[in-house]
Order: sequence, then C-alpha cells, then structure tokens
Amino acid sequence: MKSITRQKPFNEIEQQLEDLDRIFIVGCGTCATMTRTGGREEVLEMKNRLQGLGKMVTGWIVIPTACDEMTEVAFRENNGAIQDANSILVMACALGVHRVSLYIGKPVIPALDTLFIGIEDSPGDFHEVCAQCGQCVLGETAGICPITACHKGLLNGPCGGTNNGKCEVDKEKDCAWTLIYQRLKEQGRLDLMRKYRPPKNFQVVPRPKVARIV
Repeated sequence: MKSITRQKPFNEIEQQLEDLDRIFIVGCGTCATMTRTGGREEVLEMKNRLQGLGKMVTGWIVIPTACDEMTEVAFRENNGAIQDANSILVMACALGVHRVSLYIGKPVIPALDTLFIGIEDSPGDFHEVCAQCGQCVLGETAGICPITACHKGLLNGPCGGTNNGKCEVDKEKDCAWTLIYQRLKEQGRLDLMRKYRPPKNFQVVPRPKVARIV
C-alpha cells in the first residue's frame, strides 16, 4: 500500500513560498520516489527551479520514509542547513508533511497533493483499493471494493449504465459490479448479489478519525 501523490503546479508552490527565500527541501525515499514526485531526481529538479527564482536552497534530503520516526533523526543530522532555512518544502505525502511539522517551528510547505492510498498494478500504474471508510463490505463483494472500484461508489449494483461489462462514466474501465458478479459466480456465492445494502454511513468514523488500541 502506497500514498499516491502528484506534484502541485509550480506556480502554486511559488505562491506558497512568495515571502520565503531560504528553503530546505525534504523528499521521501518510499512512496514519493515510487510515484516520481519526491525522490532524489525530483528534489534536485525542484532545487534548480527554486534557485532559478532567486531562492536560496540551504540543503536537501531524501528521507527513507518521510512519515515515520526517521524524519526526526534526519532532521538532527541536517540541523545546520535546516536552521539556516526559513521554510521547509516537503515533497512527500500529507502524512510526511504532518510528520515534518512536528519537529520544526518553521513554515512547512507541501509540494505535493496526496490523491489516494493504493497499490501498483504495473510499473507506474496505481489504483485506489481502500477509502478507509470504517464500514468494510469486502466480505460480501468478493474482495472488490465498490466504493473505490465503482465511479459512482454504488453499494447495490450494477447501475443501468453498464454496457458489455464496461462503465458508462469511463468506457475503458471495467464495471466494478460486473467484476464482483463474475468473482462471486466463480465462488458459488451469487446469492450475495441479491442482498440489499443500506446507504453508506459516511460518518461511521467521525472526523478527525482517531483509534485507541488497547
């Protein structure tokens, strides 16, 4: 499971850094490297672009995993360059940005937008597999999530727009409920297709989400 990100438009990053002229850049060696949004190459490219704007880049680092405790260790090892900066530009997922903000009192600026949690199908191709909704129905849908696999997020499908197993929203995409039907048929569990599922309670886990493991 990886955090899938994309780099913000450079003009948006430029606007966020408008009044900040000394920047330390943080990349991530895991998810952002895999999605080519915050690995070594992307960090160095960002460094050059910022310097082209007349910004001073006091230093940079690609933390093995920017969202875990390695962030604090990396910050101690680069304390001098970080103290010279008046802002931190983070090329990692939102969790990485949050983690960095715990250890530094300077402005922390995200360079990426976090899209979803997903898995890699083939090199460079990712898809969302879990919306972390707190109300899992995978046991009744043969392991295929209708919230993330169906464009409409239908809990009772397929809709009337499916055609030859394809989705009406994206005709190149397989209909999620056709896939669910086929897998349930293989498992001899087609009776589950007739089961009515009530509308999803999107407040089953109130925000901000918290969990306490005893």
